Amino acid sequence: MGTDYALFDLDGTLTDPKVGITRSAAHALRHFGIEADPETLTCFIGPPLNETFSERFGLTEDQLPTAVSKFREYFEPRGWLENVPYPGIERTLERLQGAGITLILATSKPEAFARRIMERFDLAKYFTHLCGAPMDEKKAFKAAVVERAVREAGIRDKSRALMVGDKRHDVEGARQNGISTVGVLWGYGTREELETAGAKYLAEDLAQMEEILLR
Repeated sequence: MGTDYALFDLDGTLTDPKVGITRSAAHALRHFGIEADPETLTCFIGPPLNETFSERFGLTEDQLPTAVSKFREYFEPRGWLENVPYPGIERTLERLQGAGITLILATSKPEAFARRIMERFDLAKYFTHLCGAPMDEKKAFKAAVVERAVREAGIRDKSRALMVGDKRHDVEGARQNGISTVGVLWGYGTREELETAGAKYLAEDLAQMEEILLR
């Protein structure tokens, strides 16, 4: 028997946001005199922005609001458009929905941006709920997003739900809510990262992910 509910991450799972996110990060870092090649900034894909700015680049608590503002200065008008769905993802979502699985978006990307992206690529129609983070990056924790998704979807038996994501934050956020994770290897997290975080399953490609969800 397959799962009844599948909670999906967005960046690195449904879509490849590399160009827009890395250019936005480079734009923000430049404000602080840090020159970085966007190709080296994939660490910004997935985690809350505050976490990456502080842990990877040493920005102080006082600098974080400006860093986020500068990031969005690029991202809001054009960065979110520099995004592309992974090949075959729509067909996979259609099959999962057709098999009776309830699909729910659970992303730590601000919900306003997540909705724009999902609607732009006509993916929103496959999901019963689109749950994202608030604009306040201090509250952009994956566990809080997953908790809200579980509550809004009315999931009572969490053993019948799986989180699908590419980073340790997806695994940890789901685990804090009593949900197991399918770690996907086409995104921006490594096999080691996902295994160390405790992903129950790993999927090399969409076909393998689909097989896991339909067991």
